[in-house]
Amino acid sequence: MTTLSRLVRACHPEPTAAVTALAAALAASVGTRPLTVGAAFLSGQLSVGWSNDWVDATRDLAVGRTDKPVVQGLPPATVRTAALLALTACVPLSLLMGTWAGAAHLVAVASAWLYNARLKATVLSFAPYALSFGLVPSVVTLGLPGHPTAPWWATGAGALLGVGAHGANVLPDLEDDAATGVRGLPHRLGRSLTTILSGLALVTATGLLSFGPGPSTVGVVAVLLSLGVLAVGFALSRRPHSRAAFLSVLVVAAVDVGLLLLRGASLA
Repeated sequence: MTTLSRLVRACHPEPTAAVTALAAALAASVGTRPLTVGAAFLSGQLSVGWSNDWVDATRDLAVGRTDKPVVQGLPPATVRTAALLALTACVPLSLLMGTWAGAAHLVAVASAWLYNARLKATVLSFAPYALSFGLVPSVVTLGLPGHPTAPWWATGAGALLGVGAHGANVLPDLEDDAATGVRGLPHRLGRSLTTILSGLALVTATGLLSFGPGPSTVGVVAVLLSLGVLAVGFALSRRPHSRAAFLSVLVVAAVDVGLLLLRGASLA
């Protein structure tokens, strides 16, 4: 693999692309500038992804995480430089969204960096996810005339989506993390309880997005779908080595993202 391809892998391309696309689509749905919002979020997500692999380089090398670019030969110094350059670009790109929107986005990015640098190994590991995801709707709405913040139900759903995403993101790496001394909240709770609580957080987010702006048929269907998916996932998870519960949490997260986009017009 080339240095460039390893850098792409080190930025955690899937969540980077997903969060950037979500923010841009949400901006389009509320009537603000999706390209400007997308550029700001892309730079922020690149900085967060690269900083994660930079900070974790020693641990990944210690446990032989061969799926990690730094273990495959990408120098940690290169990842550090990329993270700092992306973070530098994030400041002016964020402020292009407007002073208030830019400031909110920079707080969200700083929260994610704090997770990477320190909080991921503490009982407060969920807090940066809750704060950063909870700010996303307001980052978009603050760029509108009058700089309104997002309604409570959107902020709450974003925070719960972040908590659920934290659990789902950590689950595959619990053993490797524990082997290198990382003990965030999911590590202390254990795999089963983390999966259950992540699912509950996401279903609650589904409820807020479904009924916060007012009841709707789509909302009722979304809640029933989320509950059904989780029920099936947890039932199948009793089989040895099953990933059904984890996958069901990801499906409910996707339902929540879809609902948030559908509710875009209700945010402002």
